[in-house]
Amino acid sequence: MTLSKKPMTGMKDILPEEMEIRDYVIGIIKETYGNFGFTSIETPCVENLANLNCKAGGENEKLIFKILKRGEKLRIDEAESEEDLTDGGLRYDLTVPLVRYYSNHANELPAPFKALQMGNVWRADRPQRGRYRQFMQCDIDILGEASNLAEIELILATTTTLGRIGFKDFNILINDRQILKAMAAYSGFAEEDYDQVFITLDKMDKIGREGAAAELLEAGFPKESVDKYLALFEGMETADDAIAYITEKLEGVLPEGVKENFQEIIDSVEATKGDFFKLVFDPTLVRGMSYYTGTIFEIDMPQLGARCGGGGRYDKMVGKFTGNDVPACGFSIGFERIILLLLESGFKVPKAGKKKAYLMEKGLPSEKLREVMTKAQAERENGNQILVARMNKNKKFQKEQLTAQGYEEFEEFYREELKR
Repeated sequence: MTLSKKPMTGMKDILPEEMEIRDYVIGIIKETYGNFGFTSIETPCVENLANLNCKAGGENEKLIFKILKRGEKLRIDEAESEEDLTDGGLRYDLTVPLVRYYSNHANELPAPFKALQMGNVWRADRPQRGRYRQFMQCDIDILGEASNLAEIELILATTTTLGRIGFKDFNILINDRQILKAMAAYSGFAEEDYDQVFITLDKMDKIGREGAAAELLEAGFPKESVDKYLALFEGMETADDAIAYITEKLEGVLPEGVKENFQEIIDSVEATKGDFFKLVFDPTLVRGMSYYTGTIFEIDMPQLGARCGGGGRYDKMVGKFTGNDVPACGFSIGFERIILLLLESGFKVPKAGKKKAYLMEKGLPSEKLREVMTKAQAERENGNQILVARMNKNKKFQKEQLTAQGYEEFEEFYREELKR
């Protein structure tokens, strides 16, 4: 077998320059979310396969890295299907593990429970720019809060974090699955067809209304329903107040209180947010996960030309584990895409003190070595970042490499008899 020095497809090695940025961003995230009352937790990277396949992960359930049974449980000769061989899988997101965690520990946790998770997840996906098979996710969730305070806090915490990292001029797109379902019902679609209709709707920003109409008609839906459905979007585009327009149109179909609840979220965020992002009602926002029951949102980063995270309310998922529904809402930052943007923009981690290198000639006497280490330690205690290293023969090249890593100053130490 030939050994390979390259990582597996869809995985990547992280070099020091990127790792420094990742550590910095992780620190900002944890500090900012902590200020909003979120508590860090951790779940195993491996979950029971039945949990991962509980119809809560949408298309991600097709992308699971499955794990063979171990020891006596692995009976290859007797296996009749894949289920006979596997019993676990690498987690594809952090939401399903969180719900299992909460279901197992609810009696030990405060109510409501505000959770922060940061960890790697795995999907057997096709790798592309900003998308890997192993990648870090960053989630905040509030469980046990039925009111829209959860949505307001999640949006403000996430946007405050992105602002502290240095992002601006991004959009938070917001919609409500109850509005989406009411629009479909108003147009005459059957409830069992909603998911198929929403799949087409989710592509409308790429294929346009004409493309969406053609796709819905090709799927066999009545022209009357398709025309009535798409006319709602046309009306919202021309209306002075899209929310008022659509909720008035859906009167009698939209559940009571949805309009007021949705508007209160928008008004509360607008009243307290900074000017570095916009909150935008997007009636075509669907979110792929079928478990969403109410408000949904996504981060739109024009610089990346893509969405960099999202979330929403999922009040029915805990009930899959316990039999009793618990209100829940979460927001996830697309950590890897955020890091990609920072790397491509030439981002440098701000330093509180100097980044300095001590270069020591080989053969330095013990007493001189102790003197150098004492001095380095004193500078570190004053907030400076000090690298102590042996001096290479090609000192010029060594300094060039260290300069590229952000070192601003150099101090050289020689054996006393060869001091220059």
